[in-house]
Amino acid sequence: MKFNIKKEILLQNLNSVSKALSSKNLIPILSGIKFDLTNSGLLLSASDNDISIQSFIPCDKLENIDEIGSTVIQGKYILEIIRKLEGKIITFELLDGIKVLISCGNSEFNLNCMDAKEFPNLNIEEKKEPIILKKEEFKNLINKTSFAVSTQETRPVLTGINFKIVDNKLECVATDSYRLAKKHINLNHEVNEDINIVIPGKNLIELTKIIEDNENNIEMHVFSNKVLFKFDNILFQSRVLSGSFPDVNRLIPSSFELIIKVQASEFYNVIDRAALLTSEKDKNIVKFECNDNELIVSSNSPEIGKVEEKMLIEKNNDKNIKIAFSSKFMMDALRTVQSKNVILNFNNDVQPIIILDEEDSTLLQLILPIKTY
Repeated sequence: MKFNIKKEILLQNLNSVSKALSSKNLIPILSGIKFDLTNSGLLLSASDNDISIQSFIPCDKLENIDEIGSTVIQGKYILEIIRKLEGKIITFELLDGIKVLISCGNSEFNLNCMDAKEFPNLNIEEKKEPIILKKEEFKNLINKTSFAVSTQETRPVLTGINFKIVDNKLECVATDSYRLAKKHINLNHEVNEDINIVIPGKNLIELTKIIEDNENNIEMHVFSNKVLFKFDNILFQSRVLSGSFPDVNRLIPSSFELIIKVQASEFYNVIDRAALLTSEKDKNIVKFECNDNELIVSSNSPEIGKVEEKMLIEKNNDKNIKIAFSSKFMMDALRTVQSKNVILNFNNDVQPIIILDEEDSTLLQLILPIKTY
């Protein structure tokens, strides 16, 4: 194997595949990135058994190909080396199948490498009729729901985002059983079969990091135990979680006793300041009280002190409410709101609080209140 490539092209593609590297992997070969050079181009592959990523650099983006071949190079070393090399063109040469010579400008690295035959077959498959998604819409779906996934492995299915497709509607839901985030989009085409899968949230967050903003679409290929996302020159495959995702729609009230409209950024800042005197061990609790057209947010810590914040609001009736909730959860939900105002929906101090973006009817957030007495 011998070829020359521009540093910026190689680094961009290595950054993408390196998202599948894990420092905790017990299988040595999976700590490496596979370089597979053919006359049509260079294929980079990495996997941690949870996600697998391939990135293809076509031959017209390589400076030249002198000799084809394959090898596996330690991921963390190759990434740092390429990042810190000074010069525009990098030369790779495989020596005796066990070492790779990397040279650029005045620098030369001689790295031990691993046998490409030991690298696992990633079993990347495609379907004839994939689901087509716009990049911006897909990233929005993940960014506005992924924060609500559970970090506890006691209920593995809650560490993922539930993707449901019926006809041409794709709905994503995440919940850790204390809060919930739900958003949907309409696809430009109908899907022949209903889809209901749960994809690990952390995998989807890694995926959004390598999706570049351009006009190209993403193809989503769904299988019973895995899902493949195909875009630009990247193939990103993730396992899907087993188990049934809870039916969250029954948790969402259909009517409300009190609806309050607040200015989103001002309300966020009020919660943020009130949260300064809360502690994580006490679930970052703030108290929320409304009287007439005024809202009072307060927190009280015997060890630290107390704070009280006021702001003007609009209500749909003259009812009042006293309720307590996690300031962290409320701020996470408010970060996803893009319009000027946010709508807060209440029934009483024990039923869920529903948070809606005034101008985005596809987004819904739910937070469970916390009993403080």
